[in-house]
Amino acid sequence: MTSAATFVRQSRCGAARTGTLRVRGKTLRTPAFLPVGTYGAVKGLHPDLLTELGAGMLLANACHLMDRPGAETVATLGGLHRFMGWDGLILTDSGGFQVFSMLDIGSLDEDGVTFRSPVDGRPLRLGPDEMVDVQLQLDSDIAMVFDHCPPLPASRALLETAVERTTRWAARARKRHAGQGAGQAQFAIVQGGLDDALRARSAEDLVALDFDGYALGGLSVGEAPRDLQAAVRRYAPLLPDDKLRYLMGVGRPEDVLVAIAAGIDVFDCVYPTRNGRHGTVFTDEGRIHLRNRRFRDQATPIDERCDCPACSRWSVGALRHLIMAGEPLGRSLCSAHNLRYLHRLVDDARQAIEADRLDAFLVARGVS
Repeated sequence: MTSAATFVRQSRCGAARTGTLRVRGKTLRTPAFLPVGTYGAVKGLHPDLLTELGAGMLLANACHLMDRPGAETVATLGGLHRFMGWDGLILTDSGGFQVFSMLDIGSLDEDGVTFRSPVDGRPLRLGPDEMVDVQLQLDSDIAMVFDHCPPLPASRALLETAVERTTRWAARARKRHAGQGAGQAQFAIVQGGLDDALRARSAEDLVALDFDGYALGGLSVGEAPRDLQAAVRRYAPLLPDDKLRYLMGVGRPEDVLVAIAAGIDVFDCVYPTRNGRHGTVFTDEGRIHLRNRRFRDQATPIDERCDCPACSRWSVGALRHLIMAGEPLGRSLCSAHNLRYLHRLVDDARQAIEADRLDAFLVARGVS
């Protein structure tokens, strides 16, 4: 099957690599971080600003958009790119994690999940076939298959059931998607929790279906950071070397660096923007909580080396005031800073890989 997504590896340093993803004539240099726009917007940040901060691809959630405003409405309004005001690449998550987190108010069968809308409580139905149709209507560049994402910790029996169901659903989604989408790429999601044998089985079965790219799902769902990092090191090599490798739901700077070193190419998470909206900002020395009273009179920027809007024009003390006063500008500025921090971090990691000095870069960052 001809791939709708082309990934070209360029540099290596140990397991880490740089590359270029190409979909529908658009390109993304990797490694890269994907800001999250669940409902079609990264909260409080204009698309032009996202470009200035370094974003090349955004994530939106197909399940949530199906719920509100509806995939048909997005299609009527010109498709997801016009709906989001974004000309770059867009990846749509299928919402498997969100749906399965709501199973206490829903039910699961072989054809999908019935659950209630978090917006208005009406019943919704979603399965592998429906999710393909929704994402074709949205017209995203990359569509994730609908998977069974169990929580952690979970019994081996549940993990095995999730792996087997994810594979069956992926096969259905691959068949339904074939020949449609005008170049839309389709990615599969490897499950298996922290069970090495199940992860290997999931990866092997999904690779045999020849998707355009592959993701590690079911991580960063409650396990300790050390377990997450160890799992990424073990499971990244299970994904094909000649296709994009995507780690879902990871955005802590230290976790991103570990994943890059393990050979992961792209990441997404609400972590930087959610923290920013609450007044927590990233620095090389760790996270700063601006609500702390000791920052009230600080006249220096968050980071004098940072070129984000917050650091270019505002002091820490002024940003603290905006956060404490509930001003939307403060939330936007802190979110922008955190995204710029992550984009700079992956850019620096890319340059370190190209220069064959990633180990020294990681040591300088306190990552082992």
